[in-house]
Amino acid sequence: MLCGDEHHLVVAAVALLADRAGALYWPEQRLLAIADLHLEKGSSFAARGVLLPPYDTAATLARLAGVIARYNPRIVVALGDSFHDGGGPARLCDADRATLAGLQRGREWVWIAGNHDPDPAERIGGVFAGIIAMAPLTFRHEPREGAAPGEIAGHLHPLARVATRAGVIRRRCFATDTHRVVMPAFGAYAGGLSIRDAAFGGKFDASRLVAHVLGLRRVYVIAAERCLPD
Repeated sequence: MLCGDEHHLVVAAVALLADRAGALYWPEQRLLAIADLHLEKGSSFAARGVLLPPYDTAATLARLAGVIARYNPRIVVALGDSFHDGGGPARLCDADRATLAGLQRGREWVWIAGNHDPDPAERIGGVFAGIIAMAPLTFRHEPREGAAPGEIAGHLHPLARVATRAGVIRRRCFATDTHRVVMPAFGAYAGGLSIRDAAFGGKFDASRLVAHVLGLRRVYVIAAERCLPD
């Protein structure tokens, strides 16, 4: 039975659960996917003189801990840009490093290379890969134009701008046309890009593109044509 945190999403005929926290769960494989954690973004900006509250990593890991507790996955796949830059893993404080190690305990953990963190890092556990193929699904960081059905990717940070009675709201979302899905950014400080942006063009069947929007209590399904451009 589904709870209010999740709903069905079908990609390449595979039934998945889209969680309102922004994670994707494949029950058949007990696999949990998250994208674009951008851990240590706050410390990365601080190093360049832009001061942000240094709590983004702790907040992101706490939300991830809640999702992992909900599903108890066998495998966790982080779809790239897990750290905001290559020095991020070294800047993890001891408490956040211990939290991450606890989340990894007893399960497989795969870090997919992203454009922000393309190289393997030390002392963060898990294994590193460019892509993961588990037929009929393929997990990678950046969506590919013309990719075969079954692609699960991140990178674009999709969000939906929707007109409501209370005004226009902007919410992170899963973008999918049933052949592939681009996942929302999971990181506390990650920004977003409207699914009406040209960057999404060519990667989806525009006539079937749908936003699965992360609401406060559940996930809402909205046709892309109803979403507003930036």
